[in-house]
Amino acid sequence: MQHSQTHLRTRPIGAGYLRAFEAVARHLNFRAAAEEMALTQSAVSRQIQSLEEEVGVPLFLRHTRAVELTSAGAQLLLATQQALPRIDGAVRQIRQSAGRKSVALTTFASFASMWLIPRLEAFQQAHPDIDIRIDASDVAMDLDLADIDMALRYGPAEAMPAGAVRLFGETLMPVASPWLIKSNPAIREPADITRFTLIEAGDAHRTHLEWLTWRRWFETKGLARTQPRRWLYFNYAYQMVQAALSGQGVVLARSPLIAESLASGDLVEVLPRQRMDSPMAYWLLVAPRSTARPEIRAFCDWLREQAAVTRKTIGDGPDPDTLTELD
Repeated sequence: MQHSQTHLRTRPIGAGYLRAFEAVARHLNFRAAAEEMALTQSAVSRQIQSLEEEVGVPLFLRHTRAVELTSAGAQLLLATQQALPRIDGAVRQIRQSAGRKSVALTTFASFASMWLIPRLEAFQQAHPDIDIRIDASDVAMDLDLADIDMALRYGPAEAMPAGAVRLFGETLMPVASPWLIKSNPAIREPADITRFTLIEAGDAHRTHLEWLTWRRWFETKGLARTQPRRWLYFNYAYQMVQAALSGQGVVLARSPLIAESLASGDLVEVLPRQRMDSPMAYWLLVAPRSTARPEIRAFCDWLREQAAVTRKTIGDGPDPDTLTELD
């Protein structure tokens, strides 16, 4: 008996019951897990019992109306939650390679709306056989775990991992709609901006983006205690720029995100000599498992072509110290 238990607890377990285990551990409820998996509650219960027999210790504490993880169950859950998405991602990659070509990328919502999506039509016309999936999220995804081929990220060089490709940097500039400027007294110096409603991110003072605020801009102009006529706050950069486009105030905007609006005249720079340098840049990261696929290389080449145009438009030259070439 002792020999059989030792043998049982040292051999690898079968993976068939892990999805049931993950579902029960996530819901802490056998019935909810069974409904999610389209199984009977008794079937899920049997799978958990079989898994516990294989592991050799209880994974759940069963109470009258609830269950909770044991310490062993919590340990197994952590490993399972890391392993299952990677397995699912690998299966999707295999299926994709046997079917349609596709590119899956993640980036933050404002960059997707203001820079990437307006340019996508050109890529689709040049590559009609490649599907594009964009996951717009302000939460950075782990490219080793997520079902994502590449990421477009925003941050300083020191925050980027090895292999990140710098697309372009940025400057910050006060901009507004031309009719708002024309219908008010001329803005000749920084203090004149206080006559207008100022637009900025509502959480900028509580996050790592505090350097984006009007307060910092005023401080660099020697106006640390200055307050505007009114404040208007939004969650996202594209909302802030949209408010400026509709004449609701002046926004301290990021140059790459408004380059086209400036070129078209929909926005005007109200103090061209009062720009503020930014330590941030826009970066391309490619999942190592995806770099060899032709459709990924085609999309990366296109992104870098578009980035070169943006660099020229905003006057941002390439930075050989931080620009990493794809092999």
